Amino acid sequence: MIITIDGPAGAGKSTAARLLAERLGFEFLDTGAMYRAVAWACVDRHVDPHDSAAVSETVASISIQFEDERILCNGQDVTTEIRSAEASHAASIVAAVPAVRLEMVRLQRESAAGHNYVTEGRDQGSEVFPDSECKFFLTADPGERARRRLQELQSRGQSGAIEDVLNQIVDRDERDRSREIGPLVMAEDAVEVDTSGQTIEQVVDFLERTSRERLGSSNLTTG
Repeated sequence: MIITIDGPAGAGKSTAARLLAERLGFEFLDTGAMYRAVAWACVDRHVDPHDSAAVSETVASISIQFEDERILCNGQDVTTEIRSAEASHAASIVAAVPAVRLEMVRLQRESAAGHNYVTEGRDQGSEVFPDSECKFFLTADPGERARRRLQELQSRGQSGAIEDVLNQIVDRDERDRSREIGPLVMAEDAVEVDTSGQTIEQVVDFLERTSRERLGSSNLTTG
């Protein structure tokens, strides 16, 4: 079984997906980390993320693996590095490169085959797993998403101004929605969830309740 959670940056997808997976006894597929790993590799190799040819060569030369809560790029643990502001910014740029998206979609489908997964991203329900049994689309007010992202950066010891983070959020939304391959779009059969003003517990409670109703509690673990 596959449960997909899509939505823009800062809507709370990763945290909600991870907690929902724990409650249901599913595995969590962090697709955003995959794109961030590609972006980190480009930054590390001084590859311009806007240079599609160079980015395509980079993604063809790296391997990405998950080990527990860690993500490895060519065997190197980059779990912390991929969360830097620079890698985050580059991630949405390299994600528009066809070769990157094709490889990431292949890895995502390969990883999920034969497993119960909660997966989050931009196009999980609309393109990667269009036949998934349960789909959600999380969103929130841009200002609130910017505040959440800034808190996330500060928790990692990074600094930033709320105005800059908000501008990055707005720019990323535009890039994600306008790209030709795998654009940010809500699947027709997805349940939209506005997380503005809600705690993560309230959001996950709704996701769990809806998932159990759609999938059938007999097929899921008790939380």
